Amino acid sequence: MASGTNERDDVKLSVDEEYEHLIEDYSHLAPPSEGELLQGHVVKVGPQELIVDFGYKLEGVVPLDQVRLPDGTVPFNRGDSIDVMVDRHGQQPEGYVLLSHSKASRLRVWDNLEQAMNQQLLVSGRVMERTKGGLMVDVGVPAFMPGSQVDVRPSHDLDQFLGQDIPVKVIKINRRRGNVVVSRKLAIEEDLKARKSRALEHLEEGAVVTGVVKNLTEYGAFVDLGGIDGLLHVSDMSHGRVTHPSEVVQVGQELTVKVLKFDRPKERISLGLRQLTPDPWETLPQRCPPGSRVVGRVMSITDYGAFVEIEPGVEGLIHISEMTWSRRMKHPSKVVKVGDHVEAVVIDVRPRDRRVSLGIKQLEADPWTTVAERYSIGSVVEGRVRKLTDFGAFLEIEEGVDGLIHVSDLSWTKHVKDPTELVRKGQVMQAVILNIDAPNRRLSLGVKQLQPDAWESFFRSHEVNDLVRGRVCRAAAFGVFVEVAPGVEGLCHKSEIPAMPDRQGENLLPIGEEYDFKIIKMNEAERKIGLSLRAVAEEEERARLEDYQRQAAAATMTIEEAMNIRGKGEGR
Repeated sequence: MASGTNERDDVKLSVDEEYEHLIEDYSHLAPPSEGELLQGHVVKVGPQELIVDFGYKLEGVVPLDQVRLPDGTVPFNRGDSIDVMVDRHGQQPEGYVLLSHSKASRLRVWDNLEQAMNQQLLVSGRVMERTKGGLMVDVGVPAFMPGSQVDVRPSHDLDQFLGQDIPVKVIKINRRRGNVVVSRKLAIEEDLKARKSRALEHLEEGAVVTGVVKNLTEYGAFVDLGGIDGLLHVSDMSHGRVTHPSEVVQVGQELTVKVLKFDRPKERISLGLRQLTPDPWETLPQRCPPGSRVVGRVMSITDYGAFVEIEPGVEGLIHISEMTWSRRMKHPSKVVKVGDHVEAVVIDVRPRDRRVSLGIKQLEADPWTTVAERYSIGSVVEGRVRKLTDFGAFLEIEEGVDGLIHVSDLSWTKHVKDPTELVRKGQVMQAVILNIDAPNRRLSLGVKQLQPDAWESFFRSHEVNDLVRGRVCRAAAFGVFVEVAPGVEGLCHKSEIPAMPDRQGENLLPIGEEYDFKIIKMNEAERKIGLSLRAVAEEEERARLEDYQRQAAAATMTIEEAMNIRGKGEGR
């Protein structure tokens, strides 16, 4: 019995399995329900329709109007896959099932959008128009993108996105109302995060990387290295001088740069551009040794000189003192202008300090090297007063050669305290060369030497005890100074001034009055002359006394002669 029962059970199981297989074999013949999304294959492209095999041993028809592009072309060929739905509302073609590709596409779009939202996938969309508060984006169906979701930074020009294909994320869907909200900001942030992660894996100090200039500032440029920005400082853009980053790079430009410093925890990256090219300063002493001549372009001018670019990345300074042998130049702009190409002589090269000293005046011979040959002591020269100081005046006798007229050599007779008492700046005058010191670039000149020394002439023509006529010119506590010749003064001590009734007890003489004085002392070496008014008065007194005595003697003789005559007469 048990054996018979088992046999019946096995037979029953076999029949059930065969029946299930039979159902499976014919289940595809059941008509699909309306609204079901189907995938078929194009069997034929006809003049008015597509013949599609959609898997139910049936063929369907899709009108070409549903798939024809705006230019009139049909984007399907035989064998291509196509999404369709059974359309029971239209007129059914004989022998075929009416299919709708447009309805299937819309359904597929919504399914894809829901899937993209649930799985946080990116969707491609085209910006169609600007609307209140944002943009309308075609993602298969019209979607709204708020202005706050356009970019990671606030964007004030939404029109720039019109017509662009952009990646977006679906953040909200209401299929019943047909509403979709998307965000480009979230798509960019995700992309930046992924790129940044990849970039950080390969970044290290010393690495050479490629990036795109993102934006410029006064101090440098930010370069996008693929999701993370690095700073290319203006000082690391070129070996030469860079006033502004825009002189070297532009926004959007692709650059190959070197990672100079990378702070991974803070994600700060310092980049360099000039570090990828040889430093011209390292071999500059070999190319431009001192004494060599170079040609460069004037880049800038300051009060103290001009900077000249002698080769890319190398600028030298022509100091104002190295522009001309003359000292009268006030500003470098009098000699060169920005943009000028000038020839100069290399004076000094200091690669470590990145400094080159240049000179223009060295292109011509130094006039001081032949001064001793062209001038001699005692010769008379003419020049223009270039500068006045407290101790004298500088006279330029030729280009680059100045001589000093010391204040003591301006006049034989006047006690000059300031050169402005006798000369003025710009005045043309003559002078005598007193000394030449070419190695030290010094020339001593004198003006008073153009005329004879009044003191010397006076001492040659006068002696002690001579009488001179003089004018009282100034008074001192110890006496008065008397001008006895132009520029020559003598001192009449108060002890040599006799008392006079008309001075009312004063011992000094009135200024401006002239008197006869007697020379009582002469010191040529010290240029001192001692005068005495008292000696003159005493001599005059003696002369008057002698004259009186002579007159008295003459009168006495006359009386005696008369007495004698009278006596002789009485005797007769």
